[in-house]
Amino acid sequence: MRFKNNIAAIDLFCGIGGLSYGFKKSGIKIKAGLDIDKSCQYAFETNCNAQFINKNILEVTGNELNTLYDENDIKILAGCAPCQPFSSYSYKSNKQNDDRWKLLEEFSRLIKEVNPIIVSMENVPTLLNFKKAPVFLNFVKNLESEGYFVWYNIVYAPDYGIPQKRKRLVLLASKKGKIKLLPPTHSPENYVSVEEAIGKLDQIKSGETSKNDFLHRASQLSEKNLKRIKQSKPGGSWKRDWDEDLKLECHKNATGKTYVSIYGRMRWDEPAPTMTTLCTGIGNGRFGHPEQDRSITLREASIFQSFPKNYQFVAKPEDLRITQLSRHIGNAVPPKLGEIIGKSIIEHLKEYL
Repeated sequence: MRFKNNIAAIDLFCGIGGLSYGFKKSGIKIKAGLDIDKSCQYAFETNCNAQFINKNILEVTGNELNTLYDENDIKILAGCAPCQPFSSYSYKSNKQNDDRWKLLEEFSRLIKEVNPIIVSMENVPTLLNFKKAPVFLNFVKNLESEGYFVWYNIVYAPDYGIPQKRKRLVLLASKKGKIKLLPPTHSPENYVSVEEAIGKLDQIKSGETSKNDFLHRASQLSEKNLKRIKQSKPGGSWKRDWDEDLKLECHKNATGKTYVSIYGRMRWDEPAPTMTTLCTGIGNGRFGHPEQDRSITLREASIFQSFPKNYQFVAKPEDLRITQLSRHIGNAVPPKLGEIIGKSIIEHLKEYL
């Protein structure tokens, strides 16, 4: 249909382009991505074929964004504000005064100034729980006051073929009519498992890098952590599996005993746990390989996030910064989810245009 060629998106808080890449695969043109982190520029521009704007959203105006769209574009404004201030930790720690809470308010401001036909927003599910700090409720009310039909729900990534147990809040809003996400493509019977996702990658040891893939490199484990991973069973916990002398003192107290997944191994027959910015270290969650005595690699983390093997994260191997790329991958919207959101928008517009 002719209108499909005129659907164009600007991606606020774009990071390395997970959402934009998914949009592009669905058939939506990417006009630009905006992010305060310049280290995301190479990956975004290379994979999304769009301009990267290294700027704080506080300094951006709707007029500036509108110059990026063509005259006949069906405008989409999308964004995933950094989720750290919306986390359970920030809420429990009374950190609602974090300046990053204002980013969702700035998103609302730009929606009003740009006046897009479609708005897409993705964030952590706990954003729905903040009754005492109703930033999300205000965001929805602002959309409705501008004439948008609003839909939102918690989305479980395995339902759409993404091999990790990630739950995200997805919001879609349209000025044309009711809009919603397409139905799930998978069910528990055919969720993509860890084995299906990474089972055929080269076997490597702690501290090694695959000869065939410089992103398939495992962090070097200390002698004690190597003993810990060797005693860890897939899907098990340090509480049950480890000898007493391997247990950490901080995890023996009442609070520490709740963190049963750290230093744990994944299971072959299930989707992976949610990827985080620290997912390549076994001390940060259940990020141990199901079989090999090591943590997961950057390549494995990217696959769990549904990035394709040909995604260009860095220009050359010597540009690789493990901690930085781990953060980029963990912060990204899974491209496959971005594609589902993009297809949902296109199907919606087919109905109303």
